[in-house]
Amino acid sequence: MDRKKLVLLVGALVIAIGTALIARSMFAGAAAPQAEAAQVVAQGPKVLVAQRALPVGTIITADAIGFQMWPNEMVADAYFVEGESDMTQLLGTVVRHPITAGQPLTQGSLVSPGDSGFLAAALGPGMRAITVPVSSTTGVAGFVFPGDRVDVVLTQTVNGAEGQPLNASETILRNLRVLATDQSTTQEVVEGQTVVKETRTVTLEVTPKIAEKIAVAEKIGTLSLSLRSLADSQSELEQVLARGDIVIPDDATPEEEERLLRAAMARPSDARGSFSTGGDVSRFQRSSIPPQTSSQNMDRSMNMQPAGPGAPAPAGETRVVPRGPTVRVTRGQETSEVPVGNSR
Repeated sequence: MDRKKLVLLVGALVIAIGTALIARSMFAGAAAPQAEAAQVVAQGPKVLVAQRALPVGTIITADAIGFQMWPNEMVADAYFVEGESDMTQLLGTVVRHPITAGQPLTQGSLVSPGDSGFLAAALGPGMRAITVPVSSTTGVAGFVFPGDRVDVVLTQTVNGAEGQPLNASETILRNLRVLATDQSTTQEVVEGQTVVKETRTVTLEVTPKIAEKIAVAEKIGTLSLSLRSLADSQSELEQVLARGDIVIPDDATPEEEERLLRAAMARPSDARGSFSTGGDVSRFQRSSIPPQTSSQNMDRSMNMQPAGPGAPAPAGETRVVPRGPTVRVTRGQETSEVPVGNSR
């Protein structure tokens, strides 16, 4: 081989090897800062953040918050740091200011039970708090906790003709949020297990109109709570969206859209619900109030006294104004109305 060509081949080989070494060193140098940055993040403390969006009035539960790694230089004094704060102590507190998903919780963003304005902070705008008495049977055996959603069922006995009763129950209210059971706004947890205990009162979040209906319903009959499934709100939301009851603007941001949907899911309802009577449960019970029989109407017509409009009724009886055609009969100075034909 020509000596000149050999020298050129060796030179090209040397240049290729040198270029490869330089490229390798450059890539290694670029990867070093990334590894260092990752190491810095990994060495940061864990702070308490919101696992989902928490609007004002949200009652903090275990699934709503959690610890997450956070850079050292971004940790503020108001944050809840793992090892320095007990997350279980924050369960049952109420969000004072809206918190977005992934945002750290601060000490000023939560209101603790017993603090001034705690219950008012738990209420949504325009909402009210009302307390209803319950028992082990009407209160789901103590399995209703703050933050759950319930329906309210009214059970009553309606007296029909001849004193024949009609037993009936109906769902009068739906999707009410539980604010407190007895005087507790938290769930008691012992060794990781939620303690279930019988409650005597339950405080609910309602609209002013629903508060009036509950006050009247307590006088009519017995109120019972029916615990709602977590999936019910989502299914009802889909029905509301299908009917067009919620209008989401086309230019709405994801945050605005989420806020509208959450407000719709949290909205209590006092629309007419389902009902059941004794006849739906037992064949020996009635399904409606029986009407008055013809014999009862006959008794009423026989007891009617043909007297003038101003004439008093006999003692112990209520004067019934006759129905059907009548004629005026005058005897001397007295005038009375007498029914003609069938007066029933």
